[in-house]
Amino acid sequence: MKIERFQLEDQMAPVSHYCHSVRAGDLIWVSGIVGMTKDGFIPESTAEQFDIALAAMDACLRAAGGRSDTVTKVQVFLTNIAERSLINPARETYFGEHKPASTLVEVSALVDPRMTVEIECMGIAAK
Repeated sequence: MKIERFQLEDQMAPVSHYCHSVRAGDLIWVSGIVGMTKDGFIPESTAEQFDIALAAMDACLRAAGGRSDTVTKVQVFLTNIAERSLINPARETYFGEHKPASTLVEVSALVDPRMTVEIECMGIAAK
């Protein structure tokens, strides 16, 4: 089976040894995406960070041939679980009627102490 790896020039560069997304056959995995722009800007608000991360996740998903309605599983990591309600409106808008399997967990920290949210997903290629 052919494995394709996607590194997007218009996204934040990976902070370690990984690529933005991988496609193997019709399966797609998007690496954890945080709310930091390519130029290093991180907003203070979790909602704004989530908007950046969600848009970047979508770009990485689409580069591999997926769409929001082909996402089968999403994982969200928050440094403060009480802020879940702040990200839900953007999440509901992005996924619409499509409801992927989901995990949401609180973590003690992300790669940069200013970061409060990270999202990753798995899906299938759009037909």
